[in-house]
Parts: sequence; C-alpha cells; structure tokens
Amino acid sequence: MKSIQKTEHGVKQNLLQIILLIITAIFVGATIGIERTLLVPLGLEFGLQQATVITSFIVVFGIAKAFTNLIAGKMADIIGRYKVLIIGWLIGIPVPLMLLYANDWTTVIFANMLLGINQGICWTLTLFMKIDLCGPNKRGFGAGVNETFGYLAVAFAGFISTELANFYGLRPFPFIFGLILVLAGTTITAVFVRDTTQHLSKENRDLEGGDTRSWFFIFKQMSYQNSRLVSCVQAGLVRNLTDGMAWGLLMIFFALNLGNRTAGTFQWVMIASFGVCQVFFGWLSDRTQRKIFISSGMVIISFSLLIISWSASYISGLLGVILLGIGGALMYPVVIAALSDQIPPIWRATGLGIYRFWRDLGYAIGALMSGIIADSIGIIPAILIVAIISASSGIVVLIFLPSKLGILKN
Repeated sequence: MKSIQKTEHGVKQNLLQIILLIITAIFVGATIGIERTLLVPLGLEFGLQQATVITSFIVVFGIAKAFTNLIAGKMADIIGRYKVLIIGWLIGIPVPLMLLYANDWTTVIFANMLLGINQGICWTLTLFMKIDLCGPNKRGFGAGVNETFGYLAVAFAGFISTELANFYGLRPFPFIFGLILVLAGTTITAVFVRDTTQHLSKENRDLEGGDTRSWFFIFKQMSYQNSRLVSCVQAGLVRNLTDGMAWGLLMIFFALNLGNRTAGTFQWVMIASFGVCQVFFGWLSDRTQRKIFISSGMVIISFSLLIISWSASYISGLLGVILLGIGGALMYPVVIAALSDQIPPIWRATGLGIYRFWRDLGYAIGALMSGIIADSIGIIPAILIVAIISASSGIVVLIFLPSKLGILKN
C-alpha cells in the first residue's frame, strides 16, 4: 500500500484515513470483547476451581501483549506502520477457531497468547497512526478517539456474546461471531488503510525532534531514569493491573454471587463506561493539565473498588463497575497524550511501545496477584489491596508529573 502523498497534520485534512483507522480499531476491540465475557464462564464450565488457574489465560495474554508492544513500536519505526498492522491481523485469525474447538484449558491459553500478540500489534498501530495524522495539537483527541471507539466495540461485542451465550450456550455462535470480526478487520485494513510514516517525518522536522536514540536508552528513560515519564508509565501499569483483576477475579466474584449473565453484563457495562468518555477527556486534556486527569482517574478507580467490596448486591456492583470504567477513562488516553507531549516524534513509536509493554504487563500482574491473594485469604482482601495500590499510583502522578509538558530535548 502506498503512503499518503499529501502530508498535512490535522483531523480535517486526514478525516478519511482517521475514519478508516477508527473502523479498524472497532474491529480490534470487538475481537477481544468476546473473550472479556466468555472465558471465565468457560473455565467454570470446564470445572476449574482455583482463581489462579482460571485467570491464567489473562496472565498469558498480558505477557504476550506486553512483549509484543515492546517490539511493535520498534518494528513500526523500521518497516512502517501499515506492514506491522497487517502482520497483527494475520496472527489473530486462528484465535476464534481455536476457542471454538478447544476441549482443554491449554488450548485456551495458547489462543490467548496469539490474541495478546494480535492486540499488542493492532491496537498499538491504530493508535500510533491516529496520533501521526492528528499532529501535535490534537494528540489527546487522537488517543481519545482511538480508545473510545475501540473500547465501545469491546463493550458491544461483550454484550452480543453474553446474550448469544445466554440463549444458545458458550459455543459455537459467539466464537463464529468472533471469526467474522477478525476476517472483516483484516480485509478493511489490507484494502483501505494507508501508511502514516510521512506524517511522522514531517512532525519530527517541524518540532526539531532530533535524532533517534538507541532502544536501550529509550527503555531506561521510560522505565526508571526519567521521573516524568516513569510517573505516567506506572499509572498505566496500575490501571491495567486493576483491569486484569476486573477481567478475572471480579468476573468470578460476580458469577458466583449473581450468575454468569450478570457477570458478563457488568463486564461490558464497565468497558462501555470506560470507552464512551475517553474522547471527551482526551480532548479536554488538550486544553488543561494532563496530570489532573491521570491522578483523579486513579483515585476514582480506588473508590470504585471499595464500593464493589462493600456488598455483593446488584446495585453496588453496577455502580462500582460504572465508576471503575469512568476512572479509567479519565486517565487512559491522557497518559498516552502526556507521554507524546514529552517524547521526541522520531522515537515516539518505540517509547510508546515500551510504555505499552509496562502497561499491559499490568494485566498479567493483576490477574496473577489477585488470584494468589484470593486463593490465600479471599476475594474481598484482594480487591482492597488493589484499591490501595490504585490510590497510591494517583499520588505518585501528582508528585512527579509537571503541570506543563514539552518535548524532551536531551
């Protein structure tokens, strides 16, 4: 596919490609939305008892997605965004077929490893390409649009798969639906989406972003050397640590107390509230201070978990998952925008790939940690411990992230 010849930044100037990338993100999100509501009930149907065993598929997914993020950004810098995006879609095609015919948990775990690679590439690249097209003045909007439509698609697919499973069983129809989504996403990307490398190059020239840096230099900056960057990275990790628990342990908690259908409903309601607000919060953060959105989002996440742990009733669960989604929406696209404000464009893809490595490692950490704690001392203590971690993360952002952000020159 040829690159776009006219290299202007802005939403209006690149509206068609942004819309196509939104459609692509919708299919990326819908692909994982099916799993968010079906795999925990499938594990219970297989007769699995321990939380750590049931949530093992999330651990594998998180690790696979995290390490894929680590290399996807660098690959995008080397061979271009479009080619890497196509590779991601091709890896995702076998996943619904494997889940459709799986007769043991090992197959489910392997399918989730492939899904993690698919999501690590496709979600990362649709995000990068929107940021490339929107330009420096609309980064929050670009990130917000990507996450809003992507996660609304996760919620919608979760709703459809929950209802299909309720009426027809966990298999085969929900996973046939998943196969259709993957094939449609692959086709639309291959035929219509174009590369954005020229937009990236133009932005780097315009902002005097400097030369590229070694991967190890960027990794150190993102992981422990630069407190401004690290404060953002840890917030992303902790938020997905919370989501790893919500995907696994909270699904088990709600399923045991309120039934599989309610558990699935709460899952897609949480994701919908997470998705619907992101474009607004991302846009608003372009006009105010990023740190306020990130820190307040982490505190609201903590508060939502306290509500959920207070009672196993339908009302407290529903209120808790809605607030859990809104808290995540406040900070999720804004962290990406805050990092993009600071990272030179020439190594932005690599830097954001490293951020997404640490962030999505949170899935594995959250699922594993909460599962071990739940098996040892109970589900409620596990939820409360994660609530404390989330509030602490918000405080770290308040302390270390400056109110005014700019490109790092050195």
